[in-house]
Amino acid sequence: MGRSGITVFPLALGGNVFGWTVREDPEAFRILDAFVAAGGNLIDTADSYSRWVPGNQGGESEALIGRWLRSRKDRERLVIATKVGSDLGPGRKGLSRAHILASAEASLKRLGTDYIDLYQSHYDDPSVPVRETLEAYNELIRSGKVRVIGASNFQADRLRESAAISETLGLPRYASLQPRYNLYDRDGFEKDLAPVCRELGLGVIPYYGLASGFLSGKYRSEKDLSLGQRGKGVAGYLNERGYRILRALDEVAGAHQASPASIAISWLVSRTGVTAAIASATGTRQVDELVHGALMKLDPPSLDKLDRASSGTGAGS
Repeated sequence: MGRSGITVFPLALGGNVFGWTVREDPEAFRILDAFVAAGGNLIDTADSYSRWVPGNQGGESEALIGRWLRSRKDRERLVIATKVGSDLGPGRKGLSRAHILASAEASLKRLGTDYIDLYQSHYDDPSVPVRETLEAYNELIRSGKVRVIGASNFQADRLRESAAISETLGLPRYASLQPRYNLYDRDGFEKDLAPVCRELGLGVIPYYGLASGFLSGKYRSEKDLSLGQRGKGVAGYLNERGYRILRALDEVAGAHQASPASIAISWLVSRTGVTAAIASATGTRQVDELVHGALMKLDPPSLDKLDRASSGTGAGS
């Protein structure tokens, strides 16, 4: 995936917090600098980040990353991934040719770069023929504005359909899938999507690597949901299975002198087929924990303990 000769670090820094829980440039720049200093090179964002914040329009994350890129001047060593297709307002969503081409130009301008390493379909769009979407990506690749394309939140049948059309018509092929997958949310990916990723040779870049922060151990009861701005997304994990996973994380973390977040990321990158785990950070200490997890190798008994604790169906999978 990406340019020839570049090895993707096993952790992708999630850009969803930029313009949301991390709003100021100096704070964001410290996080990005710490990630790169630790060896990281894959930064994932989307044109819709962070439209959900009152007063935001979308594009805030890309613009912030773009300001950082221009100030640091080491673009060639980085892999910048962004997405298109999420709702940006009336008439500005989906995977039509016109919307993809216009959105790519807008993303390039905000990022302050002349190419996107990995351009991803954020959500499937059944209203647009797959051929039209892939032909739009072909235009961007032929013009040098996009290097590789990927899919996010696609189902197995649509991945197969897209691959078949790519092969038949000689159009660009999705090289990666970005699914929701973590120690809690396992069922949807492992049952349906993992087999097709193996079949098609797709890289896997899971998002929600820490289940909205739940797997960091920060949220252990309903009263903890008021901690920070991400607590609302954690409520569905506060159940018997979730607590069982936290207990296993605590045990493994204690044995390895690591944080639960590090252990959760280590488990994720150990999964067969996973290229890199996406996780976001709101401070440099969190960056250190995430990088530590991505690089550490858990022993088989620890992995087995986590597998057994997390067996079953995950919320939202």
